Amino acid sequence: MIREPFRFRETFAAILAETPAHATAAKAGMIAARQVIEGYIAGDPFFESTFFPYEPDTDEPLILHMAAAAAHAGVGPMATVAGAIATAGIEAMIGAGARFGVIDNGGDIALVSDRDVRVGVHAGTARLSDRIAFIVPPQKGPFGICTSSATVGPSISFGVADAVTIFAPDPLLADAWATAVCNQIRPDDRDVLNQLDPREVQGVFAIMGETVVNWGRVPPVVPARVDEQLITAGDRL
Repeated sequence: MIREPFRFRETFAAILAETPAHATAAKAGMIAARQVIEGYIAGDPFFESTFFPYEPDTDEPLILHMAAAAAHAGVGPMATVAGAIATAGIEAMIGAGARFGVIDNGGDIALVSDRDVRVGVHAGTARLSDRIAFIVPPQKGPFGICTSSATVGPSISFGVADAVTIFAPDPLLADAWATAVCNQIRPDDRDVLNQLDPREVQGVFAIMGETVVNWGRVPPVVPARVDEQLITAGDRL
């Protein structure tokens, strides 16, 4: 197995692949997706700036997928951008014959896997941060494991959670709902979870200080020692 960092403009990702050819395919897929998104934004800048659901004037499948996933969660289309780009990379890997591949795009993961995959949890200064991992069973992919945080990273958040991880068969929906749930969930207010459709979202795992929320079908959680240097961040690529 190989692990390759990948940087293209604002995308900072890490690729796990079995062969260099699969990693190369992932990079090509992510670059192509970014070019589609940037090309659309050039003609419709509101798509990039809005925090609310938006109906784009296009027949481009990627843009429509982003908008539809965001609308399900009540957020702006760009809340899905990391998941969209990671998914494009995994789809390219599958097209190149990969049965295993993981792309971590700044905490938003898309994968295809013929084996269990261990995914660690980083949640800032919370007690559980870097101490647990999910054991994600094999997935035909692309499958999404997307995390949003109000206390870690540069993304805009209106919430308080240290980490909200969403598990969903569609990584774009996982990305959108990670943003939406992180924006709204509080230790004493979990009403946002009532909005989730279990046919679309398999599970939610949220850390808010000492409070842990487990909803739906979350993969097994085990003790782990997470290497913070493996966390995808721009200053490490």
